[in-house]
Amino acid sequence: MTQAVVLLSVPALRDQDVASMPNLSRLTGNGDRARLAPGFPAVTCPVQANMTTGVGPNRHGVVANGFFYRDRGQFEMWTAWNDCIGAPQIWDTLHERRPGTTSAVWFPLHSKGCGADYICTPAPIHNPDGTESMWCHTRPDDLNPWLIARLDQFPLHHFWGPLANIASSEWIADSATEAAKRYQPEFFYIYLPHLDYAAQKVGPDTPGAAHAVAQLDEVLGKLVEGFREAYQSDLLWIVASEYTIQPVDHVVYPNRVLREAGLLKVEDNTDSGEILDVVESPAWAMADHQHAHVFVRNADPAVIDRVVKRFEKLEGIAEVLVGEDRKRYALDHPRSGEVILVSQPNSWFAYYYWLDDSLAPEFASNVDIHRKPGYDPIEMHLDIADPRVPLDATLAKGSHGAPVRDEANRGVILSSQAGVFDSATLADTDVYGLVLRQFGV
Repeated sequence: MTQAVVLLSVPALRDQDVASMPNLSRLTGNGDRARLAPGFPAVTCPVQANMTTGVGPNRHGVVANGFFYRDRGQFEMWTAWNDCIGAPQIWDTLHERRPGTTSAVWFPLHSKGCGADYICTPAPIHNPDGTESMWCHTRPDDLNPWLIARLDQFPLHHFWGPLANIASSEWIADSATEAAKRYQPEFFYIYLPHLDYAAQKVGPDTPGAAHAVAQLDEVLGKLVEGFREAYQSDLLWIVASEYTIQPVDHVVYPNRVLREAGLLKVEDNTDSGEILDVVESPAWAMADHQHAHVFVRNADPAVIDRVVKRFEKLEGIAEVLVGEDRKRYALDHPRSGEVILVSQPNSWFAYYYWLDDSLAPEFASNVDIHRKPGYDPIEMHLDIADPRVPLDATLAKGSHGAPVRDEANRGVILSSQAGVFDSATLADTDVYGLVLRQFGV
């Protein structure tokens, strides 16, 4: 029987962090160690798709953490099902080339409805009164009630936002252990997000970020022991950072730039403040950490030219990609914006489009990741005593997503056994092949 493989996806893990993680160091001390270069954009959904398909965004189609569906004039952030990924993933290839091999997928984005044998990922139920009821999408369907009986509900409020803490990663690890004991899948892919939080909120080189590293290491120690009990045999562990967090001290507001240029329109006769009009705007930006897709209505060449000129010399902008330039980062895909903005390493993009905070939409001050036309790390800065998200994007102290420029942008990949890696520097797309080789595929 082929040895079981566990792939841990750990965003924001840095090479230097490993020395202060005794459990991870013991697990991987006799294995391989390499630098891991994320593709661009180095953000959650594209990198996870890179790792699990072995190809870039121009092939799998995950160009950001969200999508703009031009045909129906709607955008979405974070909620897409697995059919948004247009290339076979590890578990699909194992099913095809090594029939009978079972896989489990625990909490990566876009895993709802994927082809793995066992799945667990958040899928809260949106009630008519606007409230949410916690639930997880699982395969088999009865797995979530089974996990609740053992562990209680997944603590969604600790997964993101002002209450984000180690509790979510603990539940993910504990539920994965329960599933491992029940099913013993031969491949297990687990996303542990905890290091993302403090590094973005207070910065990557702070006591808060160091404390998060220590907390996650405790969870890893418990996870490893639980899996040893579940499998009663040696496992091959591969631990891959998705990206690293860089300190930031500058923010760019691309939608405000477009609005001031007369290229962005809002609906201002609403009871909820100004609402971005993504259909009628000649151009608008889906801001996502350190990159932004600018969607130009009807791909109007004159508007594209105006957009490029507005941004190419703006402070905080490293690159403005248009047309064939997008191939440089494998972003020449129909889902990509007509123009793609890349920030400087010390800067990031905020989605804000209003010019007066008194006219900001109601959702801007709430933890509301689905209605905002971009990512909003300031949700982590909400003060529970005054439960409104501050409208001050300068509060963010860490970000990610920019292309790899130097060693500081590279993450790390480790294995529990020697002879797994064939290079001292790997790309995130190499992870797919690394895993499949362990199964003779």
